[in-house]
Amino acid sequence: MPADLSSSIPSGLAALGHADPLRPAETPHLLAYLATISDPRARAGRRHPLVAILVLAAAAVLAGAQSIAAIAEWATDAPQPVRAALGARRDAPGHFAVPAEATIRRTLGRLDADALAGAIGAWLADRDPDPAGAGRRRAVAVDGKTLRGARTATGDRRPVHRLAAMDHATRAVLAQRQVGGAPEEVTAFAPLVADLDLAGTVITADALQTHPEAAEFLVATKHAHYLFVVKANQPTLLDRCQRLPWHRVPDPKIHR
Repeated sequence: MPADLSSSIPSGLAALGHADPLRPAETPHLLAYLATISDPRARAGRRHPLVAILVLAAAAVLAGAQSIAAIAEWATDAPQPVRAALGARRDAPGHFAVPAEATIRRTLGRLDADALAGAIGAWLADRDPDPAGAGRRRAVAVDGKTLRGARTATGDRRPVHRLAAMDHATRAVLAQRQVGGAPEEVTAFAPLVADLDLAGTVITADALQTHPEAAEFLVATKHAHYLFVVKANQPTLLDRCQRLPWHRVPDPKIHR
């Protein structure tokens, strides 16, 4: 589910890979979301606004770019009106400059990955407020994955493990964050979805998240529903479920 960090594109941007290309009317909306991300660069020497770098990269990924080099190439080929609409720096009358590949690579590499993923996820969620279709309840899956071939930048070089929330209908990654491994998914669950509007949404998750705290958080705080898997990590609950009169439950294929 989470984007592969072995790609040179940050996972937050890579989440746009399954989305439709950016429409002109959506540009100000995307700019507003990306403008909430803090600039990690020193003030001296900044030639390009951070939001311009981010929205150029986002638009490129939405158009099919799959690497930093492809993002830079897309930005270079973008017509002047497109550059202007995406917030590029005006360096002459009628001419808007775009950052070089090295600038894009350095800037994206220094960003707060969780902040970028959160802004992109929030924009994707608001972009399609009814992804399940009229009359159908929205569903969001929360799951964690270890990314093959990706290692942390710390000294132990552990495999990268990310926890993500993905829309069932659109496959859009609404939020994701790096965790230390499967055991840390439990404590990262609530922070992961804390900023998402989940009212009326069904949250699905594997048995790792089947805890009273997660269920209470979703119902009481997020006003959401949940569908959790019950396994042996919750023996009392599993025993109670096994004792239920399942033979009395109507078969939907027969009882319509």
